Amino acid sequence: MRLKDIYDICVRTGIDNDARGAEEIQRVLAANKRAFGKLDESERDFFDQEKLVNPYADTRICAGDPDSEVRGMLVGIDMETAEVLLADRLREKGAPIDLVFAHHPEGPGYANLHEVMYMQADLWAAQGVSIAAGDALIGERAQEIRRHIMPVNHYRAIQAAELLGLASLSCHTPADNSVNRFVQAHLDAAGAMTLEQVVKSLREIPEYADGARKGYGPALIVGDDEARAGRILVDMTGGTEGPKEALDRLSAAGVGTLVGMHYSEEHKKHAEKIKLNLVIAGHISSDVLGMNLVLDQIEKVGSIQTWCTSGMVRIKRS
Repeated sequence: MRLKDIYDICVRTGIDNDARGAEEIQRVLAANKRAFGKLDESERDFFDQEKLVNPYADTRICAGDPDSEVRGMLVGIDMETAEVLLADRLREKGAPIDLVFAHHPEGPGYANLHEVMYMQADLWAAQGVSIAAGDALIGERAQEIRRHIMPVNHYRAIQAAELLGLASLSCHTPADNSVNRFVQAHLDAAGAMTLEQVVKSLREIPEYADGARKGYGPALIVGDDEARAGRILVDMTGGTEGPKEALDRLSAAGVGTLVGMHYSEEHKKHAEKIKLNLVIAGHISSDVLGMNLVLDQIEKVGSIQTWCTSGMVRIKRS
């Protein structure tokens, strides 16, 4: 498969599983096109033109010729310089690895991670939160994340891949969209549950069962085992954690339980204060599930060998 084909499948999978729907995705892309069209010629060189076709700023080909053929790839959650060196070492031992395929963004995807956070306002609006409040809340939080990320050395692993002749691709929000929809559908199908049953239901999913056996499986962090979950919202996409003030809005809109990859201590304390249940499904196991769902789509299109590292465990569904 060509590198570009793998990238295109990632983007398409993200769109197909995006809770915002096709109309909102087209609105975002159209806004990006208008913004590009308004730029002076001297400014266009600094505009990431992938935004014209890809609504996920954290998903990019970071290194490699898009038309190059990929025979095999090393897949992992965090693919830093050490994992790039591992890919090269495996290649020395005969593995036909051409691509380092990461979940967490590197390079341009990491530098612009904050841009995907604005989708959270639409996800909250679907639960009954006003879009005006959602936009205001997420805007401040996204800029906080932008400032936090700005000093980071974004291109360490990318330059290592380039020096070793390896392609690099990050697939973040498309995988998160996939796991978000999958887990929401799983819990919706289970029906009314206690919080203890929510945790047990999550462990029916192989990636979470694997995480539980390894010590980082699903866990209830706010609420009592026998309490009713009420309306469950799966909260696993949109870049990273939103502001704790969004919890107030979701609770007021009727959400009883949030199921997320991770929550900060600040979020936990706030949820306790407003009596909103929190279940942590597990960060790495959720990322693994999302990447597995993306890999299933890639393997439907072409034959490609896969090696797993950095927390990744391949579980196929098709």
